[in-house]
Amino acid sequence: MTSIDLNADLGEGFGRWRLTDDERLLSVVTSANVACGFHAGDAATMRRVCEQAAERGVRIGAQVSYRDLAGFGRRAMDVPPAELAAEVAYQIGALEVFARAAGTRVSYVKPHGALYNRVVHDEEQAGAVVDGVLLADATLPVLGLPGSRLLELAAKAGLPAVTEAFADRAYTERGTLVPRGQDGALVTDPEAVVARSVGLARSGEVTSHAGTRVEVRARSLCLHGDTPGAVELAHRVRARLEASGVRVEAFV
Repeated sequence: MTSIDLNADLGEGFGRWRLTDDERLLSVVTSANVACGFHAGDAATMRRVCEQAAERGVRIGAQVSYRDLAGFGRRAMDVPPAELAAEVAYQIGALEVFARAAGTRVSYVKPHGALYNRVVHDEEQAGAVVDGVLLADATLPVLGLPGSRLLELAAKAGLPAVTEAFADRAYTERGTLVPRGQDGALVTDPEAVVARSVGLARSGEVTSHAGTRVEVRARSLCLHGDTPGAVELAHRVRARLEASGVRVEAFV
């Protein structure tokens, strides 16, 4: 039976402000990408999400980012490699404290926003992320875009490289994500998101922004938690996947 992991970006609040419905999404997803305080999140939020994830048996991932709270980690930045590696390790270590306190551990690492897109093609920044993961825990899987420099370097360093797809993001003909600033970058029709999820899981293909078929073979599928109706959409995606004969389970 075909299987796929469902992941979502969680803990993306700060202080009294909350962006995602973490508790309800944790009842649907199998992996939680938890913000580590650099693009969103704070100590109390990280602790709460780790506790809730542990209670539900959801895997915890460190969603590492450029240090950019004001821009939600989506602004392009140039960070020296040694500094970026240290900051990646710092974020993983901070989340690990709360994961262990909840009786579990950080199970993988996923970059966020501008960093995620940068390490698709930038070898220096991708290498810095890998160095940061190695510094924190040389056994951690790295989640990223198929064909990215990040996953290539992670595999060379002996880290498990896990491919990821997005049901609610438009793809270019090269298999990369259409930048958020461009029209049509987000897929907003719920039925289209559900259908794309099944297609990605069963055939490893998706229709690009230009209308061509693109191969995107992924072990994990990301459902963004900050889109309107995210919880209901996540339930629909999981139900349709299971009805289509796809087993939904964590990749680790």
